[in-house]
Amino acid sequence: MENDSTVNTFILMGFSNVPDFKFLLFVVFLCIYIATVLGNVTIIVIINVDAALHTPMYFFLRNLSFLEICYTSVTIPKLLENTLARDKTISIRACATQMYFFLFFGATECCLLAIMAYDRYVAICNPLRYLVIMRKRVCVQLAALSWICGCLVAVGHTTFIFKLPFCESNHINHFFCEIQPLLKLVCGDTYWNEVQIIVAAAFVILMPFMLILMSYFHIISTILHMQSAKSRQKAFSTCSSHLVVVSLFYGTAIFIYIRPKSSYSLNVDKLLSLFYSVITPILNPIIYSLRNKEVKGALKKTVLKLIPLKC
Repeated sequence: MENDSTVNTFILMGFSNVPDFKFLLFVVFLCIYIATVLGNVTIIVIINVDAALHTPMYFFLRNLSFLEICYTSVTIPKLLENTLARDKTISIRACATQMYFFLFFGATECCLLAIMAYDRYVAICNPLRYLVIMRKRVCVQLAALSWICGCLVAVGHTTFIFKLPFCESNHINHFFCEIQPLLKLVCGDTYWNEVQIIVAAAFVILMPFMLILMSYFHIISTILHMQSAKSRQKAFSTCSSHLVVVSLFYGTAIFIYIRPKSSYSLNVDKLLSLFYSVITPILNPIIYSLRNKEVKGALKKTVLKLIPLKC
């Protein structure tokens, strides 16, 4: 992508406004990154090792865990580098690359969460046909579709943004190359650019979100009509973890992307971006392990195999 801009490099401001806490921030972000990677790798290993977890639900959870590792690896390593380094510059090509992969993994997660909601819909509303509908080939195709959609969205957004002229300040008041802070640096009126981005983001974020809402409307309706309290509790427990993850991810994403630039606050949105790009990925393995008896049982069995216990 060639840009007619006079800007060749950007400066990621990050959290340079609190220099006294840079070592503390570095340690916190490093611990979060290590915990995120280890937690999601643990889930992937447990699902691969335990044959009881070789089901469609855990196939998609394994994809989500791998996605979270990639998602955090796009932003946190550069954030760690800039927290301590004096030189906070990033080339325009590196910035475009970071934006591409961030949008790629973010859009893929939107689609994957919608697919996981559909999986829970089939499991609860059509339990007798579940294994027929969600057979292995269909699961692979659905997962591949989410990754392909993420790739297409990332290509479109990144190409569109970096064809705009950047000719003012090159200081990005953010810790990674995000769409809204970059729009602040574009020359001229960006109203129509902003409208196109909001429409595209609404398509990517709101459509999967509406599918999730429709799935859970039918799920809740089915659960309420179950006669057995034990069956209702079991059905709800299989969905509660996914509901928590969806609420955390979509809550911040909708607030940041589906609104006009006039209501954009750099400092507030930087903190919100920190939440959904850094904090949420570390919560996923905790949510799925602490609230899921099958995962906890598989983890216990795996630990007992790796660490022989003597009476």
